[in-house]
Amino acid sequence: QVQLVESGGGLVQTGGSLILSCAGSGFHLPYYRIGWFRQAPGKEREAVGCIDGDGRSYRGVPQYSHSMETRFTISKDYTDNTLRLQMNFLKPEDTAVYFCATDLVLNAGPGCYVTSRKYDYWGQGTQVTVSS
Repeated sequence: QVQLVESGGGLVQTGGSLILSCAGSGFHLPYYRIGWFRQAPGKEREAVGCIDGDGRSYRGVPQYSHSMETRFTISKDYTDNTLRLQMNFLKPEDTAVYFCATDLVLNAGPGCYVTSRKYDYWGQGTQVTVSS
């Protein structure tokens, strides 16, 4: 059974850092494109970034939404089938529930999506709250 589980959220002060994890089960996560999204209360879900799946001689490359590319880093942890989202210099406007998602397409080739409707499998989310 395919499952994604986010963790690592919490309460942090402005300027602080958090590392979120997206643990995959039922599939080998590094080989699939994964998106990170967030949703704040009363707002639409927005893309944080994404990373494409590894190929035979290719390692996935992360992409970021414009406003986050200097503060957030997406990386794969091959030892435990997990995707990380390192978030630095957090701001109150980063407060949201953060989700990871996959379309579960193997050998999809380079590229990933920042559109939520392209993804079929979602985790339950983890809450990030940044206090001012």
